[in-house]
Amino acid sequence: MQIGVDFGGTKIEVAALDGDGRVMFRKRLPTPRGDYAATLRTIVVLVQEVENHLGCRGSVGVGIPGALSTISGLMKNANSTWVLGRPMDRDLSAALGRPVRLMNDANCLALSEAADGAAAGLDVVFGIILGTGVGGGIVVGGRPLVGANAIAGEWGHNPLPWPGAEELPGPSCYCGKQGCIETFLSGPGLARDYREFGGREGSAEDVVQRAKAGDTAAEAALARYEDRLARALAHVINVLDPDAIVLGGGLSNVDRFYETVPALLPRHVFSDQVATRVLKARHGDSSGVFGAARLWRPEELPAALARAS
Repeated sequence: MQIGVDFGGTKIEVAALDGDGRVMFRKRLPTPRGDYAATLRTIVVLVQEVENHLGCRGSVGVGIPGALSTISGLMKNANSTWVLGRPMDRDLSAALGRPVRLMNDANCLALSEAADGAAAGLDVVFGIILGTGVGGGIVVGGRPLVGANAIAGEWGHNPLPWPGAEELPGPSCYCGKQGCIETFLSGPGLARDYREFGGREGSAEDVVQRAKAGDTAAEAALARYEDRLARALAHVINVLDPDAIVLGGGLSNVDRFYETVPALLPRHVFSDQVATRVLKARHGDSSGVFGAARLWRPEELPAALARAS
């Protein structure tokens, strides 16, 4: 049995998959924001509930909003700031009595969608999360690409490509820089852009709904968003040239993006054609938890179930 945990800013979800990838159990609990010890306890409680319910022990993989430093082994780059600088993998392994694998949540999304989701059967998959933040993950040949610095796929903290004068120097980002892709393409970034160009207060979802209702400021904000998304994805295609880009997160549910953005890509991609497919995550907001479960392959399960020394 493979157990996956998706640790998000508002909820922590657990799911258990059998050897054929079928879901046997799922549950969510609110994230205890700002409390590291309570976050660990919530994850442990969910894993224990899975195993008590199903009567067997499983491997555990956890999708995280950040990464483990390859130098210190401590959490870094997490917008859930209460886990920063913590040995989260070691603490969870000790609490659960077995090895635990942690992986960036966008990598988990990409892994799930490459396994049996929208990009099933494709070799190189770039998965992105368009939500409160903007994350990215890469899967090659069915395996996540982590990188020497554990930041492979972190496109959200590169500058927006080919910016116009009105986009410079760009909004400030929590990473300390200005003009990051995340500041333009996150949900809050879309809502801010709408307000700054004649719109009202509201969320990214409000902007989408207002555009559908004929709000011209909302429609213009979405058009700017689509152009920026196309530029940002073209940068990825020029470097990685993936078979598919899979969109996840709340903004991935805007259906028009799957027509408008591919139509804009040829303006920016260094090629005579753009064969890369832009796809909606088949598993929706469950891609992260399913990918986390797949961090341990079936042939690795005996090692995963061994008690931590």
